[in-house]
Amino acid sequence: MVTPRGACATAVTLLAAFTGASAQTLGGVVDTTAATQRAIVAPRIVARAFTAAPGRTASQPEVGPSRAPSAGIARRVAPADESPARSDWWAPAASALVPGAGQARLRQDRFVAYLAVEGFLWARYAVDHRAGVEERNRYRDLALRVSRAPFPGPKPQGDFEYYERMEHWIASGVYDSDPGPGITPESDTTTFNGAMWLLARKTFWPAPDTPPPAGSDAYASALLFYQRYAVLPQFQWSWRTSPLHQDIYRRHIRASNDAFRRTITDLGAVIANHVLSTVDAYVSLRLRLRDATPNSDAGIDVGTSVSFSRLGTLARHARLAPHE
Repeated sequence: MVTPRGACATAVTLLAAFTGASAQTLGGVVDTTAATQRAIVAPRIVARAFTAAPGRTASQPEVGPSRAPSAGIARRVAPADESPARSDWWAPAASALVPGAGQARLRQDRFVAYLAVEGFLWARYAVDHRAGVEERNRYRDLALRVSRAPFPGPKPQGDFEYYERMEHWIASGVYDSDPGPGITPESDTTTFNGAMWLLARKTFWPAPDTPPPAGSDAYASALLFYQRYAVLPQFQWSWRTSPLHQDIYRRHIRASNDAFRRTITDLGAVIANHVLSTVDAYVSLRLRLRDATPNSDAGIDVGTSVSFSRLGTLARHARLAPHE
């Protein structure tokens, strides 16, 4: 490694050779300027050591002019396609799946509000659904223990319309009032089956109180209608001996219906929260794209251009059209 003092001595020797002066004469100059040379050369060596490229030591010569990189130049400017706003294109889709996810991707604090609303709505839906199921089990159990208990045989569970009928009718009535051959419909119109038979007679008979011949089409159509809508023996019920229990039954079934209606409202609010979060993320992303793109409003502009000569031609054709 060549030291500053050695370099200066070499320079003095060469200078003496060209000027004819002796090395002793110029040696004093070397001694008097040694401190100044060290003060000038040392910082350059240190700077060159810090700016040396990887794989090259400070002692190795540097090819070309050495320039210290500035902070502004060293930072690479990302192209427009790699901007953070363009890399977040999926933020609206994330908000559509999980409200607040798009806002979290866009680093917006209001994602907490969307998540909180989503959690609250689902918790309320779970509470309302549980209440509806519990009330439904109560009125089904009450009907099984009270109104259906007097009738023998298996008692399968009915559909929703079946339990709705039990709320409005004191009894189902018998399906076949005559044990003989054929079906003799219920005649008591205060029961559900009796009301269905009355409706069938009014619909298909010329006179509800005057039965047509047993083999006629009118009688067969009325009987078919009755068989389709009448309560079968395994679903028979009666509240006649316990009307108070029917009032309790009505309260349970209404509470169940109200709870299930609230679940529909809860689901509607959940959907609205998803839509609002999606729209919010979409608008925020479009605004960021507009700010990130120079001389652009990040919108979609649809337009056209027409020359003045073309406009003049169109105007002349419009004036001449009525005369042609």
